[in-house]
Amino acid sequence: MVKSESKPAIGILGGTFDPVHFGHLRTGLDVVEQLGLAQLRLMPCAIPPHRIEPVASASERRLMLELAIKNHPKLVVDDRELSREGPSYTVDTLLSLREDYPDNPLFVLMGTDAFCSLPTWSRWQQILELAHIVVMQRADETLQMSTGLADCYQQHQAKAGDESLAAGKIWSIPVTQMAISATMIRDALLQHKDVRYLLPDAVIALIEQLHFYQKADIDN
Repeated sequence: MVKSESKPAIGILGGTFDPVHFGHLRTGLDVVEQLGLAQLRLMPCAIPPHRIEPVASASERRLMLELAIKNHPKLVVDDRELSREGPSYTVDTLLSLREDYPDNPLFVLMGTDAFCSLPTWSRWQQILELAHIVVMQRADETLQMSTGLADCYQQHQAKAGDESLAAGKIWSIPVTQMAISATMIRDALLQHKDVRYLLPDAVIALIEQLHFYQKADIDN
């Protein structure tokens, strides 16, 4: 793999962000700081292949993300998956990113559950041809990998200095322990509970103003 020393490293954190919360933002920043990323692109997906359809609309989720990261210079909303038809496959997103950033080191961030399910993803082995993988691992989590994935992990495990490569390595990065989920927040909002300190105040204000995650939405 060719070194890309002069090109800034870019992180990619995808998800439904339904809604975005501090569990997304803090762990993403942990990776930015530990790997020295120049930028983290947060990508709301349109149709998640492995999850139920989001409750909030694409435009609502994008707006919440924009408010959440408004004052951080290294965080950017990338909505390319929202404008693409069909399921939001990571490999298609990376192919699109490579058109914009042909030589930059790209780092795809994912949690341990997502990483361990990687063999079920569309063209999953092509991902390492296009980018690095960063497994965001909390203190109490272990990697329960299939044999094939474990072999891939060992073969591609990163070492010091690999950050300058454009793609092809796997990092396991310790991140802040935050037991927050979007489902928990939506359930709390449905029950009219206080969700302060779980997600940014600007996002809470928008949710309250526009009445996101009310019962009619949840039932649908």
